Amino acid sequence: MTMPLVLVAVMVVLYACGVYLMLDRTLTRLLLGFLLVGNATNLLIFLMSGSFGTAPIGDGPAEEMSDPLPQAFILTAIVITFGVSAFLLALIYRSWRLAHDMDDRVQDDEADIELATTEALTTEEVTDEDLAETPEFSDDGGQGDDGDEDDGSSSADRAPATGTASAPAPDPASNPQREDRR
Repeated sequence: MTMPLVLVAVMVVLYACGVYLMLDRTLTRLLLGFLLVGNATNLLIFLMSGSFGTAPIGDGPAEEMSDPLPQAFILTAIVITFGVSAFLLALIYRSWRLAHDMDDRVQDDEADIELATTEALTTEEVTDEDLAETPEFSDDGGQGDDGDEDDGSSSADRAPATGTASAPAPDPASNPQREDRR
């Protein structure tokens, strides 16, 4: 069977226009050129598949069946063309956003600004003596972790008498590092 001359001419025109568009620096023309080259490749595989026959699944002589391999190649080429086209569309959109929206920076939220301007964050070196002189603070007004009056006894003195000392459970209200951000 001979190839239809019209389909060969269409394939050649698609390749020529696609390559011409892909040589341009504009991303939109690059995408259009890539789509034309992908369709021309699908047409080339279709034309190279040979004569048509019966379905490759079924009962019949092998000489009359169509070759399923070109069909699988065309499906694979369609999927690859779709994936690359989606990637090129994302590049085009990102390029457009950068060109038209010069303020393409991530905006700081209020919590980030508060952390950046707090005076508790310093770059000074803190020594052990400085830590010993700094009193620990709590939000419960001088109360201990368990709510009892602070009688000056250490947490080791208040440990259970079971033979194993366990650390008291941290109070989430007195921990400034654990803020619920909603």
